[in-house]
Amino acid sequence: MTVLSTNSISFRYRFVSIMDNAIAFILYTLLLLCSEVILAAPASKYWGYWDRSVPESTAVINHEAWQEFLDEYLVVRPNGSHFRYGAVGHEDRNKLDEYLVEMSSLDPRSYSKEEQKAYWINFYNALTVDLVLEHYPVKSITKIGPWYRFGPWDNDITQVAGQKLTLNDIEHRILRPLWEDNRIHYAVNCASLGCPDLSPTIFTAANTEQQLDDLARRFIKQEKGVSWIDGKLTLSRIYEWYEKDFVDQEGVVLHMRQFASPATARRLKKYTGVIQYQYNWGLNELK
Repeated sequence: MTVLSTNSISFRYRFVSIMDNAIAFILYTLLLLCSEVILAAPASKYWGYWDRSVPESTAVINHEAWQEFLDEYLVVRPNGSHFRYGAVGHEDRNKLDEYLVEMSSLDPRSYSKEEQKAYWINFYNALTVDLVLEHYPVKSITKIGPWYRFGPWDNDITQVAGQKLTLNDIEHRILRPLWEDNRIHYAVNCASLGCPDLSPTIFTAANTEQQLDDLARRFIKQEKGVSWIDGKLTLSRIYEWYEKDFVDQEGVVLHMRQFASPATARRLKKYTGVIQYQYNWGLNELK
């Protein structure tokens, strides 16, 4: 029988512990390297539960509380919208929470499709801002959530009509498959500098279509959307992650030409070189 000394046992324990930590670190590093490709671009998956509406309904969902919040804390600049997370007071936090509770108490399926589309976009953006506020200060929304996930998008964040929902559910299982509108990528905001700007105006059944066009034009006009680096066409990584949404409809470059300035549209039409991509996950806070 071999008798192990206390020092031997201690050494083996430390060795196993070090190996476990090393393996965990390697796996975590690999996850970070792959997460931007794997987790940032979920597929559009139809969720039939939400595919119901009342076309004849004229009922309107009130988003004024969200508009007031945006008016107070969103700062719009040419290079991008920035949010004053650090300035949000306790009273306004409560008002935002009340708005979110009210939205979650509704059943959007009892409204028209136009009203639903505006509802889900507003709700998504308000939930995202609230999530950042819960964890503020934070350098990036990707730092929110368990260590083994890239960001909080798969965390249960609300419940509507008896269904638990994540941010990914709202974007990829409701908005994208039900409307098949690639402009939705300009509307839902991920609280990051590389993301299309958070709209300063709430979405309504009456203004959503115009807003989506305006947000597309704004993003494509900005360097984070379309730029030329060393003569190479450089696009937001959104166009890479969700290429299928654009290719299936009209193609990425043709899509951009529709919303670009005449000069940019001509340059895009002539360009035949390599396309490269960029994205900034830094928080869209006003410093």
